[in-house]
Order: sequence, then C-alpha cells, then structure tokens
Amino acid sequence: MKSLLAFACAAALCAPVHAQTVATSPDGRLLASNCFQCHGTDGRGGFEEIAGKSAEGLYSELKEMQRKPAGENLMFPHARGYTDAQLRALAGYLATVRR
Repeated sequence: MKSLLAFACAAALCAPVHAQTVATSPDGRLLASNCFQCHGTDGRGGFEEIAGKSAEGLYSELKEMQRKPAGENLMFPHARGYTDAQLRALAGYLATVRR
C-alpha cells in the first residue's frame, strides 16, 4: 500500500511540471515543418537555404515579413500565422540545423 501511495504522489508531482513544459516550449521543428515545402527538408535547400542561419536573424526577418502587406510574396501571410514565441522557437530550431 505504501508503494502505491508513493507512486501516486510521485505521479501527481510530475504531471503539472510536464504539462507546464509542453505548454511553454513549442516544438520548433514541428513549427518549422511548414517551411520545408519551399525551403527543403530542415531548411536545407529549395528557394532559399535557411538552415544554420542565426536565430535572431531569422526571427528579425520573419517579424519584418509580418509587418508587410501580402502582395505577391507568399512569405508575408505565412509569417503572420505565428506568434512571437512560435517564431522564436522556429528560428531557434533552424539555427541548430547544420547546412
């Protein structure tokens, strides 16, 4: 009975931590997967190679794209589909990918 109680307490302590981690740290690769159709798998090709670029540089470019009208550039409406946190996670992931 004590081992069951210990297990239940441990599970209760771990559950909120896991839920908080998932909610506050989106998977950058999953977010970046939308980019792969035009920029190649993991950003290594396509129209423009974006793998391995600096996270801050990618984030800045995407933020600039959010501010521009859609026009003929497909990237501008794509960039508007992400929150700041998602853009940072996406840029952070792409910065870690080797060219």
